[in-house]
Amino acid sequence: MFDMDLPWWEFIVRGLAVYLLLLVMVRLSGRRTVGQFTPFDLLVVMLLSEAVSNSLNGGDNSLIGGLIAAATLVAINSAVALVNSRSPSIEKLVEGSAILIGRDGVFFEKVVRNCRLSDSDLEEALREHDCTRQDMKCAFLETDGEITILRKPH
Repeated sequence: MFDMDLPWWEFIVRGLAVYLLLLVMVRLSGRRTVGQFTPFDLLVVMLLSEAVSNSLNGGDNSLIGGLIAAATLVAINSAVALVNSRSPSIEKLVEGSAILIGRDGVFFEKVVRNCRLSDSDLEEALREHDCTRQDMKCAFLETDGEITILRKPH
């Protein structure tokens, strides 16, 4: 239970490597993956966590090894959050920035397609903001995957 098969520092290196690679994969997968889970997306996240578990522990099933890996992930996440809060350029790199997806009642087809948004996603956002296409001034895909609609002034 307490005997580790690997040196303690290897759990830290493994945790750092897995965290950074998953961060890159999540950023490349797009905003909607992060912001709005479909049942398929949830399944992918669950399977992804199972797929990388051996990468984190290297086959070690000790309590201490698991705690070192968990503490490493929490520490890295805290460090990334701290750096994001102090450096706008790093925050933009890690989090991205909002994307204009529509203006004056018209959604930009190419941008919407590149962001992997469906017509139903757009219609749902309009309903959530109690806005018609004619009343829409601007629409943004936020960094968290949400769609924000700004209304024209009346």
